[in-house]
Amino acid sequence: MTKILKIDSSIKGPASVTRKLTDEIVAKLGGTVTERDTTSIPLIDGTWIGAAYTPKDARTAEQNATLALSDDLIAEIKAAEVIVIGAPIYNFGVTGPLKAWIDQICRVGETFQYTEAGPQGLVGAKRVIVAYASGGVPLGSAYDLATAYIKQVLGFIGITDVSFVAAEGVAVDEAAAVARAEAQIAALAA
Repeated sequence: MTKILKIDSSIKGPASVTRKLTDEIVAKLGGTVTERDTTSIPLIDGTWIGAAYTPKDARTAEQNATLALSDDLIAEIKAAEVIVIGAPIYNFGVTGPLKAWIDQICRVGETFQYTEAGPQGLVGAKRVIVAYASGGVPLGSAYDLATAYIKQVLGFIGITDVSFVAAEGVAVDEAAAVARAEAQIAALAA
């Protein structure tokens, strides 16, 4: 059975288009699902950076505690075969909660390493499907600052199989935007 990690990052709760779409994607794929709502993930800070860059065997108990959530989030990614990410677009980019999750999972020695040839991802092959919803920013347009960022970050940690299901124009005609996204979901291979 496929192991799916579902990431939701909308602050709109039940009114969220991306939460509806991630649920539908997961239902289409089937499998065992781990759900992660990123709205309670804290921002990283100097203490976190200090802990992350301290060698594992030299960390204090406090540093290990600081990285505990990050360790859990990374373990979820590594255990998943498919990752479904809800990415609503706020002010042309990803949400603060999604950015907080990204910062927690990008860890030197855990999800990437630096080499003489440049950074190398350590996560390995995963399939990622991103549910993209915007009020009016078309996917891949000059105003869409989110999709290239998401692809870049996932590639940085070693994940390159990334596709998007888009509900564009939610502010203009939500029903039509969702219907277009649902047609894309119906066409997904399980």
